[in-house]
Amino acid sequence: MATANLLLHPVRMRILQTLVGSGELTTAQLRERLPDVSPASMYRHVATLTKAGILEVVQERPVRGTVERSYRVRQDEALVDEEARAGMTKDDHRQAFTVFTGAMMADLDRYLARDDADPPREGVLYRQGAVWATPEEFAELVQELEELVARRTAHAPGDGRVRHIISLALVPDKETGGEQTSP
Repeated sequence: MATANLLLHPVRMRILQTLVGSGELTTAQLRERLPDVSPASMYRHVATLTKAGILEVVQERPVRGTVERSYRVRQDEALVDEEARAGMTKDDHRQAFTVFTGAMMADLDRYLARDDADPPREGVLYRQGAVWATPEEFAELVQELEELVARRTAHAPGDGRVRHIISLALVPDKETGGEQTSP
């Protein structure tokens, strides 16, 4: 599993978000989708993610005297696991969450910049809800959510499918000094 520092770097996170659900892309295709990332930076971050085993090369083909590689995300490696999260400080979590929410904003900005963007028709949704759960019930909820999303990530582009980005943040809402009680 990867570390938070590896995955939650702003450019690397954007590369991963671009690749997730897109199947496989070349570095040139990534650069088309992330035009503000310089070529040198893109190649450096793709190499870092590949060396860490988070990206894998799925195809190589010769193009004008060089080799063009197609990459895809290894979903099982693109997670900050429980042990790594446990080793993070509060400031590490703040920084990671800032990068995470910044990436969500970039996704929304990229979508809204399109001339044909139609948020109500296309189901743009941002919502927050609260659930009361024991630690066991909460663990079950997290597992159910992960399984639900995992089932849908197996779908490939085509057949009228539109890629949707799903972001989820789970934050306990405890009163200072102890657990909340129900009314």
